[in-house]
Amino acid sequence: MIDRTDVERAADRIAGRVRRTPVLEVEDRRFGWPTFLKLELLQHTGSFKPRGIFNRMLAASVPEVGVIAASGGNAGLAVAHAARELGHRAEIFVPESSPRLKVERLRTLGAEVTVTGAFYAEALDASAERAAETGALVVHAYDQPEVVAGQGTLACELAEQIPGLDTVLVAAGGGGLVAGIAAALEGRRCGVVAVEPVDVAVGGVAADSLGARRVGRICFAVATRTGIRSTLVPDEAIVSAQRMLWAEFRVVAEPGGAAALAALLCGAYKPHPDERVGVVVCGANTDPATVTGLSGSAK
Repeated sequence: MIDRTDVERAADRIAGRVRRTPVLEVEDRRFGWPTFLKLELLQHTGSFKPRGIFNRMLAASVPEVGVIAASGGNAGLAVAHAARELGHRAEIFVPESSPRLKVERLRTLGAEVTVTGAFYAEALDASAERAAETGALVVHAYDQPEVVAGQGTLACELAEQIPGLDTVLVAAGGGGLVAGIAAALEGRRCGVVAVEPVDVAVGGVAADSLGARRVGRICFAVATRTGIRSTLVPDEAIVSAQRMLWAEFRVVAEPGGAAALAALLCGAYKPHPDERVGVVVCGANTDPATVTGLSGSAK
């Protein structure tokens, strides 16, 4: 179990290792309420994942053999980046569903990559077997206390950047980010809404980043304690959110990164008048041509 103190300690530990990402206020109150986009896709490696990964590695004693992780893509990129920055070897197991772009970037960052299994859970099992053989430090994509606490540092920034923040919308797969945010904001009268794709279990557009079969044990515990709400969005709403981010702001977001915004666009979450809503845009690791082509404006 983690709480705000763990998140604050994580913020101190990873200071200087991660970026303080900007917040963009959506002008002209197009939604009818004050809306702010937390552009976490500008984080190192294109997602929020380095926050938790750095915290995990810096809080542990990493053996000479290095670190090992399983990932649908973004966590692996963060592990590879953090390992390179800290001088450790990294071995990453990814499922066959991982986008080619992410696998290529893993190798560019110096990680040893093994592609195995159709889904994340199978890659996770394979990585656990390998870790037992080698003694490498296991870095879980979303279900370790240090990882969750590190992800929560995003909320520390949000609370400073958006005075009077009422609600945070955040995409949820395994739940590490949403749990970290909820722990960080507990007691601050700010609600947290987890947004999940309807079709992720059967290979929807966001399956590579939000494809965990179930939320982690830490997320479940934090959700039970803090009262995290949840909502579902269809694939077409996610694509519409990607299209809006590109057309209006020239921001390229992967499907999982745009899921939280999709909840506003399709009405899955309807704020009260004057509710101040923070939307976490949490990932950019996709083929830009695919996203820009959604609006027909790519050249």
